[in-house]
Amino acid sequence: MASTVTGRPGYGQLLRTPGAWTFLLPGFAARQPFAMLTIGIVLLVQHTTGSYGSAGAVAAVTGVSMALFAPQSGKLADRFGQRAVLLPGVLVHTASVSALTALALADAPLWALFAAAVPTGASVPQVGPMVRARWAAVLGAAPGREASPLLSTAAAFESVTDEFTFVIGPVLATALCTGVHPAAGLIAEAALTLVGGLLFAARRRTQPPVRPAQSDAAERHASALSVPGVRVLAVAFLGIGSVFGGMQVSLTAFAEEIGRPGANGLLYGIFAAGNMLAGIACGAIAWRSGPRRRLVAGYTALALTVSGLWAVHSVFLLAGLGLLAGLSIAPALIGGYTLVESLVPGSARTEAFTWLTGSVALGQAAAVTVAGRLADAHGASAGFLVPLVGTVLALATLVTLRSRLAPSAVGRTVARGIGHRKSVTVD
Repeated sequence: MASTVTGRPGYGQLLRTPGAWTFLLPGFAARQPFAMLTIGIVLLVQHTTGSYGSAGAVAAVTGVSMALFAPQSGKLADRFGQRAVLLPGVLVHTASVSALTALALADAPLWALFAAAVPTGASVPQVGPMVRARWAAVLGAAPGREASPLLSTAAAFESVTDEFTFVIGPVLATALCTGVHPAAGLIAEAALTLVGGLLFAARRRTQPPVRPAQSDAAERHASALSVPGVRVLAVAFLGIGSVFGGMQVSLTAFAEEIGRPGANGLLYGIFAAGNMLAGIACGAIAWRSGPRRRLVAGYTALALTVSGLWAVHSVFLLAGLGLLAGLSIAPALIGGYTLVESLVPGSARTEAFTWLTGSVALGQAAAVTVAGRLADAHGASAGFLVPLVGTVLALATLVTLRSRLAPSAVGRTVARGIGHRKSVTVD
């Protein structure tokens, strides 16, 4: 049952939502390993093979596998419940990461690492989308009630939480890999996934309701990707993934070039901190513009900011540009996630969130691969071209097709077989 909101929506009101803390704390613990996975793979495989290209390729296979399987995980969670998907998922992921780590340390051939990377990515627990789906279930529109104005605040809060994990995760994984053992980052990731995932799965009372068996078959089985706006958002989030992936590899290569490998975690942490700070601000401001406009504005600022990364050779300037890039990402991410509520009905919402998360992972995977090869051949500066190209292409698509991000009018079908929605102002 949604709580009544009086006055301007804010974080205090959001966190007083009944039952919120029961899924927020375990959800934070369960999503923390996600930020450690890619950088942990890159640092371990680069150590054992001596090649950023090989390290990026293994990380890319993981990302592609996650992008392909995450929406199916979300769809199964919508149909059977989050607990039914999480319990086997965290067990498979822990075993797969352990196998990948053991193979890398044994100097196994690259094809063996690729083989282990597939189940590693496919089994990544989609905790972030599941938490967002829980917020949407608590605050969203339902028969007899309007959607809570706290939905946008919840989207901002989730962005802050995600980015807080990306402040801690890469720094923690880098510190473990460089200060303890090259495999320590992945070992910690597997352990945190197992413990956090099981704790989150145990919180059954706050998970979104499962569609009853007698519900219309077409509605249960239709994909969220059949909504045109979700496809546009998926392309936009590919570009955001290119920033995450390109920054991870290129910052690692840059830190190696200047002889300060430990600076990698700090530089990426500054980038993620910018995203977190912007997310906090986005949730605290009473916006007069809608999420669609904020999405386009944030994306434009992001493309402009990353356009200068390739030309920077100073740690301080790179940290400054990374901070600005992070500040630009949050409005785009929050705008996109907020739009999902008005575009997609509850029966497919977890799947819609996982399509966006999967798009970020796919863009990150492609960027890690390309940036890794460019860094091997031409140095870190060349790797920074990847975020530039990715964001410009995605921004062009977003601007061209932004009309598809408007929800359908009253009574008009949003997507074949998944229901009807009322018109909502998004600009």
